[in-house]
Amino acid sequence: MKKIYLISSLIVLIGITSGISFFLIRDANAQIPEDITLVTMDEENYTFGEETETIKLVEFIYTHCPDICPTTTQKMNLLRKDLIKEGVYGKEVQFVTITIDPYRDTPEVLRKYMDNFGLENDGNWIFLTGDPAEILEEQQKIKQVADTFQFQYRDPGNGFYVHSTFTYLIDENNKFIKKFPMGEDFNKDEVFEEIMDEI
Repeated sequence: MKKIYLISSLIVLIGITSGISFFLIRDANAQIPEDITLVTMDEENYTFGEETETIKLVEFIYTHCPDICPTTTQKMNLLRKDLIKEGVYGKEVQFVTITIDPYRDTPEVLRKYMDNFGLENDGNWIFLTGDPAEILEEQQKIKQVADTFQFQYRDPGNGFYVHSTFTYLIDENNKFIKKFPMGEDFNKDEVFEEIMDEI
């Protein structure tokens, strides 16, 4: 009986370990495809493969979000101020916010969102959406970026998206470094320490 119990426990342990290893390896190998081009809040093209000089903290949002998205943006703004004090913001680290709702979140809407949070449009915090003229294709591009990090989202039909709750730190080659919780669980001090360790 003890032997069966030990074997069963060992099988369960191996299964858990394999599952954890799978997710760790998947995350470690995640990298945004270089050929994806989206549109910035200034209506300029942004191609991930051409933006390789800094590490980046990536946030997925939609501006109609009632809670977790604006909370994360607010906490990232506090983090931004800490990084400015260290003299690394814009030089060694940038922020990238990608809307999962490009149909409603036009460049103009994203600029207003930035204004609401008092974010200076200095080129160091990039907000990305899709080209309104090709919205279906652009939605697929955004999904492709989100899928890179297994960021899941869907509109249940009322315009209030159900989505994953992580932000992502990526290196200068747009490759995954680490993920952090969104919303109230976003610990700006923890993210700050990780960024400083990386640069």
